[in-house]
Amino acid sequence: MKLQQLRYIVEVLNNKLNVSATAEALYTSQPGISKQVRMLEDELGIQIFGRSGKHLTHVTPAGEEVIHIARDILTRVEGIKSVAAEHTQPNQGHLNIATTHTQARYALPHVIRGFMEKYPNVSLHMHQGSPEQISAFAASGKADFAIATEALHLYQDLIMLPCYHWNRSILVPPGHPLAQHTKVTIEQLAEYPLVTYVHGFTGRSRLDQAFNQAGLQPKIVFTATDADVIKTYVRMGLGIGVIATMAYEEQKDSDLVALPADHLFKPSTTKIGFRRGVFLRSYMYDFMERFAPHLERRVVDEAVALRSNDAIENYFQSLALPTY
Repeated sequence: MKLQQLRYIVEVLNNKLNVSATAEALYTSQPGISKQVRMLEDELGIQIFGRSGKHLTHVTPAGEEVIHIARDILTRVEGIKSVAAEHTQPNQGHLNIATTHTQARYALPHVIRGFMEKYPNVSLHMHQGSPEQISAFAASGKADFAIATEALHLYQDLIMLPCYHWNRSILVPPGHPLAQHTKVTIEQLAEYPLVTYVHGFTGRSRLDQAFNQAGLQPKIVFTATDADVIKTYVRMGLGIGVIATMAYEEQKDSDLVALPADHLFKPSTTKIGFRRGVFLRSYMYDFMERFAPHLERRVVDEAVALRSNDAIENYFQSLALPTY
């Protein structure tokens, strides 16, 4: 059994059983991967992948267990390399972050600026995507950190640490009837066409929950993953906007009126996650603390020692997280 073989079976799964795509991602040949996978299966005496002709069709139950262990082994191998780098090149390395547009555009810029000033020799890469894509990036090791708010059930294989709470604002043009109200009701909001986030993005579930609990149906006429796009369509008069409060910039958005909506919607919690068993470099701890000051190294280590995300959730109940 070779590490290369373990890497191949993990990457085949990461590439949705497409051996050609796996070969391209690993800069090797398709026959070479197929041969090594077969050799591993022969050695173990099991099939890791089911086949139809030359095509892989599914992962067998035994294969699922093998790949799960293979992921852990490869994570540990990367950890050994990281330990060595921490001692030989403590301020050099790379950091890959997977997150949504809202986090990348509004929550992270000042964090990343300070981080890059302190660690000019750390290469930082950001991957933007849906909750499903973010989860896949982190689970496959393509991202060191996943920063997410929605669909947290997708991140059960990661250690998820709460960073901050946030809520929403209602955006209307200055002449809009709602602009005269200081406290909009959910019934008033239901009367107008809404422009907001795509389902599954940036706390959209809280909006749906609020309308459902009131027995109302929102008139959603346009959705987007990008708050800047939402604001553009509010300006066009397509509807009133519901966006994360952090995405309203008073100077740049002075042509829009922002009305508080924290009395209408429950707050959402943004979390940062990483794979269990991964070795955290010093600059990774630093990044987390910059993003969420309560995530000091001691706090992170204590949370990592807990067995489940439910236990981690209980651990952080005693900490007062900031709200934006």
